[in-house]
Amino acid sequence: MAQSRILSLVLAALSIATVCASAKSQTAPAQDLSATHLKVRPVPDAVTPLPFPPGSAAPGVVVPVEYRTADQMTQKNRDLVADAESSIGEHVGRVGLEFNQGAWTYQQVVCPALPNHLFLRFLRNNGTGDVSVFTASIPRGGEGRVRIIPIQLRGYSLFSPAPINALTISSFNHIRAEENPEKTPDWFGTGLCYAALAGAHPQAADLAQDAENQKFQTAVPAVLQVPVGGGAIVSFTDVAAAPRRMEWSMTFDRKGRLLKATHLPVGQLAVKAVPPGEAEPKGAPLPPTIQEIDAAGNGFK
Repeated sequence: MAQSRILSLVLAALSIATVCASAKSQTAPAQDLSATHLKVRPVPDAVTPLPFPPGSAAPGVVVPVEYRTADQMTQKNRDLVADAESSIGEHVGRVGLEFNQGAWTYQQVVCPALPNHLFLRFLRNNGTGDVSVFTASIPRGGEGRVRIIPIQLRGYSLFSPAPINALTISSFNHIRAEENPEKTPDWFGTGLCYAALAGAHPQAADLAQDAENQKFQTAVPAVLQVPVGGGAIVSFTDVAAAPRRMEWSMTFDRKGRLLKATHLPVGQLAVKAVPPGEAEPKGAPLPPTIQEIDAAGNGFK
């Protein structure tokens, strides 16, 4: 009896020792982990890449482009034109625009989105079919260089149409690079300025939400689209274009460089009211169907 009791006590002691050893083995890694010197670095939250600074113009806000005659220009701007006249003539001669022939006039193209440049639209009008046009860009403050954007020579495009020309896009990107990079850009105003430098007199549609108050029924308001991969697409309808309104679209990369520009006429639907009498179908009547014959009591036997 005594031996049985002693055996029970021994087994109980062994069981307690086993449980203690197991608990010690489980807590040991935690103690070792706390004792190690690990460098902990917080992971920042994911930031969605923005195509341009957050302060860019809100969708639907369009800064217009202004046009001034030479007499309306300030004396400071006229002096800047006089200083750049020889450089303009040199650049124009390289592309064969015949700057030394005929009477050229110019007007200032005021682009609030690109204030560090003076833009001029040069025109020589010798009558129908003989119109030459180009745009000149003069940097203010001496930082940059004079640039020429050819538009027409005697009624014809020198290269491809200026709005979609790779040379126009390249010149525009150089002009933008000469602007103050720290300033938050106005991208709708930038789009209008590009259209103006490419030969248009753009007037973007600014429509009310109520369809009854829409002045231009086929026009689309200015839209800013932000693709998932970054960049931006600026689109607007030029309601001042003649003989048809034009749809402009400009694609910018994440750094703000213009990649592509499209310039297409807006499709318009002509709606014609039909008089009530003309709404009835015309032509010989169809023969009666079998169901109609049976209903009249003249079914087949």
